[in-house]
This record gives sequence, C-alpha cells and structure tokens, in this order.
Amino acid sequence: MSPSTLHIGPHRIDPPVILAPMAGVTDKPFRQLCKQLGAGSAVSEMTISDPRFWKTEKSQRRMDHVGEPAPISVQIAGTEPQQLAEAARYNVDHGAQIVDINMGCPAKKVCNAWAGSALMRDEALVARILEAVVGAVAVPVTLKIRTGWDCDHRNGLTIARIAENSGVAALAVHGRTRDQHYTGQAEYDTIAEIKSALAIPVIANGDVDSPQKAAQVLRHTGADAVMIGRAAQGRPWIFREVAHYLATGQTLPPPTLAEIRDILLGHLHALHGFYGEPQGVRIARKHLGWYAKDRPEHSAEQRAAFRAVVNRAETADAQIRLTRDYFDALVAGVVPDLPAAA
Repeated sequence: MSPSTLHIGPHRIDPPVILAPMAGVTDKPFRQLCKQLGAGSAVSEMTISDPRFWKTEKSQRRMDHVGEPAPISVQIAGTEPQQLAEAARYNVDHGAQIVDINMGCPAKKVCNAWAGSALMRDEALVARILEAVVGAVAVPVTLKIRTGWDCDHRNGLTIARIAENSGVAALAVHGRTRDQHYTGQAEYDTIAEIKSALAIPVIANGDVDSPQKAAQVLRHTGADAVMIGRAAQGRPWIFREVAHYLATGQTLPPPTLAEIRDILLGHLHALHGFYGEPQGVRIARKHLGWYAKDRPEHSAEQRAAFRAVVNRAETADAQIRLTRDYFDALVAGVVPDLPAAA
C-alpha cells in the first residue's frame, strides 16, 4: 500500500509522511516530537528572507537545529530573488540540508507583502526566485504551493513546470487555492494532474487527517508522499498511525491515556527548556488546548475547565503539575479535581 520510497536529493524520506511547515507551530520541540513519533521529515516554520531580522531572538531560535534528526528542512519566505538566495545560503551555513520555499501560505500579512501564495500571481517572478535559490546552494531546494490563486486561476500546473525546469527537487501542493485559506474541502484532482506531468517527487497536502485519508489521497493523486499539518496539532502520533497503515494496511490502536500524558509532559518539558519562562509556558498553552480537544475520555465542560486552569498557570512547574494531575485522574478513571485557579 505504501508508495515508492521518496528521495529529496540524497535524503531518503521514510516513511513518506511529512510534517507541514506551520508558523508558530512547527518549532524545534514539535518537529523533534513528530519525528520521534513517525514523521519521515519535518519542515521548519517559515523564516524571513530579510537579513535585517536574522539576528533577532525569534529568528535565531527558528534557525536552531542542534540535535535535530536529519534531514533538516528549513522554509524561507520572501519576494526578492537575490534576498531569498542569500537567505538560503545563510540557512545552509547554519545547518539546513533542504531549503523549502514558501509559496503556499495564504496569511494576509504574508500575501500583502506579495510573499507566500501571492507569488503565484507572478509566474515570471516565480521563475527568477527558483533559479536564484537553486543556483545559490548545493543542497536540494523544494517548493510548497497551492493549486492556484483562486478558483478561476488554478495555475498550479504552470508553476509546477516552472519549478521542475528550475531544478527544484520536490514539490508540495496544498489542495486549495489561496483565496480558500483553509475553508471548504481540499481538492486533489489538480495535485493528480501536477503529479502526472512531472518527473520530480510530488507531495500531497490538505485535509489528511487519518491513515485511511492518507491512503485515499495517495491513490487519488499518485503522489509520492503526504504532508500533514493541522491534524498533527495535539495528535503528533498521527505520523506513526499513517506510516503503519500505509506499510501494512492495518490500523494501529490509539495511544493510551497514559501514553498521551507522557507524550504531552515530554512536549511541555521540551518547550520550557527551549524557550524558558515565561515564553515556554505561554507557547505551551495552545498545545495543551489541542491535546485536550475532542478527547472522548472527558466532557466538554472538563476540557474547558482544564484549558481555563492551565492557561492561568504562570510557571513551568505549575503547568506540568496541573497537566500531570489532570491526566492522572483520567487514567485512574476519576473526574479530575481542577482547582479554581493555578
């Protein structure tokens, strides 16, 4: 059931299940966790191409790849070919083994600067950017796009051909146009059309939220791999579930509550260690909300109370203690005793 082995340049991506780059989400702790739980590769959150911002604390942290399993894939964003080429060189000098170019982000603050998916409106500029970046570095360059700008301008295939002709090593395609953002349902016919026209690997992205959906998308598109984004938030074990299903056709049992507790506590410790206090505590809050979301073992009221309490925790110790106590209660099959305040 599994697709043929995916190679990006010299790098073997096994299993062919990749964590999508997500701003504010795919930081080093989350990338490492997803790789530990079965992702074949994990792309960093977007780094800006403007060198004025490379020395900021945020950029330095985003470029920290010490101890991260290979291949280290770093996404860059911008609009100026030479600036993007310099950003690619800078990131390679700081550990990047694959450079990914963002032409898929639909966020207004990115698109208003004509970066991200807005670039798809200017095919000549796309060609100049890709040729400049591919020519600037010796490592593989990949590209992430959408199917087009809007439903009347699905030029994903044109951009894909430009990418292949420019020497791009692999292409990820999100099955929505830019104006759809993340609404509606992803469509895979355009990805299938792109895959059938290219010789380079194509990675299918958009609404892959279960092992069965991953297999369906791979069959429909003929893609070489799937890329998972939002479905991994609060559920990083989805990668091993998808990988196991693609390899065997069998469904893994879901993780136990005890395992979820241990994964979450490990994630919290990693966030606190990476960012320090209070930033690590603050960043952890959204992950806690995702982990608690839709858990069948507790009611909507319990989930809301848990989020309210952990969101008031101001220290790493309090956040860890509240989380451990909450999940310990669920493991024991008792109603969690949530304090009125942290």
